[in-house]
Amino acid sequence: MTTTTAPTTRMASDERRELVLKAATVVFGQRGYAGTTTDAVAAAAGVSQPYVVRIFGTKEKLFLAVLKRALDLLLGSFRAALASDSPGTVGYRIGAAYVDLLSDRGLLLSLMHGFVLGAEPEIGRVARCGFLDVYRFLKNEAGLPAAEAADFLAHGMLMNTLVGMRMTDDYESDPDARELLQGALQTKLPLLLEVTNGPGSSASTAS
Repeated sequence: MTTTTAPTTRMASDERRELVLKAATVVFGQRGYAGTTTDAVAAAAGVSQPYVVRIFGTKEKLFLAVLKRALDLLLGSFRAALASDSPGTVGYRIGAAYVDLLSDRGLLLSLMHGFVLGAEPEIGRVARCGFLDVYRFLKNEAGLPAAEAADFLAHGMLMNTLVGMRMTDDYESDPDARELLQGALQTKLPLLLEVTNGPGSSASTAS
């Protein structure tokens, strides 16, 4: 009797690489650069640590890949918002797209970790180039005046800081924290509450 075996589906190398990068984005976002190990990334991705090293080499190269991926996704999201016919000003649409990236766990925090590592020769160089790429997009493609582009970046850093320090933990207990979050996030605050606290938490349903 002849038996047939179903073919085994294997991920392409670029799919496996993306899988590791997504897991690394979450781990770096949660633990920062110093607190992350390739072992932790491998465990989060469900692969072996030697496999992570074989793809990326060192932790620094892995973080650089995470940083570049985050910047690519950020600018891709901005360009899609710019091209859309959604209501609101250009700045509002791009800002809404920025906050929507909170759903990609760790992405915005990974960017923040990269930005504070300016003293690291290679990471600092990539972070500065990426930040300036965003500034140039705001000026040259979105058409924002220089001062408005700078304000946009400043507001984005405020949101990242609020996310990084988990200000939502004090959303219900501290009226000033609630006021600050509402002013910074406005209509996108429910998204931050859901991402940070989970859809079943009391803070995520607070008004």
